[in-house]
Amino acid sequence: MNYSFIDLFAGAGGLSEGFIQAGFEPIAHVEMENSACNTLRTRAAYHFLKANNKYQTYIAYLKGEISRQQLYSSVPKEILNSVINLPIGEEKNNTIQEQIDKYLGNKKVDLIIGGPPCQAYSLVGRSRSKTKMEGDPRNYLFVQYAEYLEKYQPKMFVFENVLGLKSAKKGHYLAEMEKLFNQKGYQIKLFILEAVNFGVLQNRKRIVILGWQKHQIFAIPNLEAIRIESNYLVKDLLNDLPVIKAGEGIDRFLKYKTETTEYLKAHALRNGIDILTQHIARPHKEQDKEIYKIAVQKWEEKQERLNYNDLPERLKTHQNRTSFFDRFKVVAADLPYSQTVVAHIAKDGHYYIHPDIEQNRSISVREAARLQSFPDDYYFEGEKEGANRTAAFKQIGNAVPPLMAQKIAEKIREMIWKNM
Repeated sequence: MNYSFIDLFAGAGGLSEGFIQAGFEPIAHVEMENSACNTLRTRAAYHFLKANNKYQTYIAYLKGEISRQQLYSSVPKEILNSVINLPIGEEKNNTIQEQIDKYLGNKKVDLIIGGPPCQAYSLVGRSRSKTKMEGDPRNYLFVQYAEYLEKYQPKMFVFENVLGLKSAKKGHYLAEMEKLFNQKGYQIKLFILEAVNFGVLQNRKRIVILGWQKHQIFAIPNLEAIRIESNYLVKDLLNDLPVIKAGEGIDRFLKYKTETTEYLKAHALRNGIDILTQHIARPHKEQDKEIYKIAVQKWEEKQERLNYNDLPERLKTHQNRTSFFDRFKVVAADLPYSQTVVAHIAKDGHYYIHPDIEQNRSISVREAARLQSFPDDYYFEGEKEGANRTAAFKQIGNAVPPLMAQKIAEKIREMIWKNM
C-alpha cells in the first residue's frame, strides 16, 4: 500500500525524495520559489517516466538532446500541475487547497511533511538581523502549517527545521507550536538529528518534529537511535568526478573520471547512468585562489583550519577581524563528514574549498548536491532553461538530505503499517 503525502514549503524536494524512495506517494508539492518549482516538476517527470518504462526520455533530457519543454510534454499535465507555485498564507490557502483537492480526489492524506523557511529561527539569521528577527512574519508560518493539518487530518506529520527553533525567543515559538498542534488534535515529539547518523557525509544537525493524531496509539520510533554504520570519507563522494578548475566545468559530462566508489554504490547516488550534470565551478578572483591554496596546504600539512587573521595583511580585505575566523574552509577529503552545506553557498564558495590544491576552487554544484546526498540524476533547475549555478546552490543549501529523509520515512511507514 502506498501512503500519500503533501509536501508544504517543499523547496527542491529533498524531504519529498526520501519519502518517495521509501514508498510514499506525493499528492502535491507547495512551494513559492519559481526555480525550486521547476526542479520539483523535473523530478516529478523523472519519477513518472521511470515508473512507466520511459526512462530514456529523461536520460535524453539529461544529455541535452531534448528541451525542458519537450520533457514536460512527455508527462501528463496533472503531474506537473501538482507542483503548486504559490506562497502558503491566508491570501492563497484557499486556492492552494482547491488545487490539492483536485488531485486528491477520493484519497485521504496520510501524511503532511515539510518545514517553513528557517531564517526566522536560525542562529545565524538572528545574529545578522538588527531586530533579531522579531516581527518577521516567517516566525509564525507554523500557524499556516496547522491550517493544513486541520483541513486534511493526516495520520501524522513531519516538521523539519533548524536547531535555533528551540532557542528562538527563549523557546516561545516552539511552545506556541506545540500548543497549536495540540489544539488541532496532534501530539508531538521533537528529535535532534545528525545527518551523519543516516549515512550522509555531512555535519548537519536538524530538528525533526513528529506529530500524530491524539486518538491514534502509535509506538513512536526513536529517530535519535538511528545509526547507519559508515566507514566512508568525504573523498568517496569526490574522487570519481572530472578534474575542473575555477570557472570551468560543463552542464553535461558524458563520462566520469573513474569507476564509482563503494559509498556512491551503497547509497545509489551515482545510480547507473553515465551522464554527469551540473559539475560546474564558479570563477574566483586571483586573491581568493591564493587564499584557497594557503587553506588547503595548512590542512594537508598540519590538519589545521585557516584562521583568517593569520593571512598576510595584503590578503585580508574584510573589516571584521573579531568573528568568522573560519570564513575560508576546506571540505576535507580525509574526514567522515564535511561542514554543513547552507544556502550561503549561493553567494560565494569560500567556506567550501575543494581539497585538491591543483583544482584550486570551491566545490561544484554536483559536489554540493552529493554532500547533501542527492543522486546524480537529480537536476536542479533555474527559472529559465539551462544551468543556473546560483539557483541550484541555494536550493541545495536549503534542502533536507534525501538519504536522511528516506530513513525517517522508512521508520514512519513501518510504524503506520504496524498500527493499521
